[in-house]
Amino acid sequence: MEGMEDIVKLRRQYLEYLEIERGRSLRTVANYDRYLTRFFTFARLSAPGDVTEDVVRRFRLHLNRGGAVKRKTQNYYLIALRGFLSFLMRRGVVSLPAERIELASVGERELDLLSAAELERLLSAPTGTDIRPLRDRAMLELLFSTGLRVAELCALSRDTIDLTQDNFSVRGKGEKVRIVFLSPSAKAALRAYLERRADSEEALFVPVMRNGAVTQSGGARELRLTPRSVERIVAFYAKKAGIAKKVTPHVIRHAFATDLLANGADVRSVQTLLGHASIMTTQIYTHVTNRQLGEVHKAFHARRRKQSDGD
Repeated sequence: MEGMEDIVKLRRQYLEYLEIERGRSLRTVANYDRYLTRFFTFARLSAPGDVTEDVVRRFRLHLNRGGAVKRKTQNYYLIALRGFLSFLMRRGVVSLPAERIELASVGERELDLLSAAELERLLSAPTGTDIRPLRDRAMLELLFSTGLRVAELCALSRDTIDLTQDNFSVRGKGEKVRIVFLSPSAKAALRAYLERRADSEEALFVPVMRNGAVTQSGGARELRLTPRSVERIVAFYAKKAGIAKKVTPHVIRHAFATDLLANGADVRSVQTLLGHASIMTTQIYTHVTNRQLGEVHKAFHARRRKQSDGD
């Protein structure tokens, strides 16, 4: 039987496998480490064979009651554990089969949606010819044109995008590269912003000081906007545009996906453009467009019959 030292070693090997073979980001690996550590601590494991359905059930009760962890977050723990158990099985280590662990059922995910008018007000909110509004307008237009994740946006460098082309490649989750496309308005906004840049920083989106100058790194470290900074900027312009609902970079990504589907794009193409590993993740947007179609049906179907009924 594997000893305690061995199961800890196996966990470390699994995390290394996620990083190297599966290409998971360091943030994802750190999250999996945290989820597994909490399970290991709770279960007081001494061997892989100690992982039983009863132990898992008690852990789930602990998360649900004592831990007060939301159902969706509970599933993150279970997904990490199932991945670890699948890894053990491939290594020939006897433990609980991963398929014996069922995820908690959660309600249908609700999306924060922007109306066409709200989206237009948001994209038009940065005004002026100073570097800051030019940067922010370029950023908003690029988010809507490409559907980029905020971390992907922040990682862009100036030489990533060739404005003589209509597309560029981006490295997303799991180090997977995909092609995204630039709309004419996104290209125009980027061109205006880049022509205003007088610095030598490599990052596409950089911090701007109060006097309008781009912050200089002096070569000591690379300067670029962080995801949190982008979130604050998006929230600022949403408020300026008079949008009451919470608006984040991810909400703009929702707008990108639903806009494509509502205008006839197929779900497989949208999956590729978003960089989703599973089409199940993309299909949530089809539920949204289906609801929109239902509203269209109610508003316009059989209008002649209703009019004739009143004659």
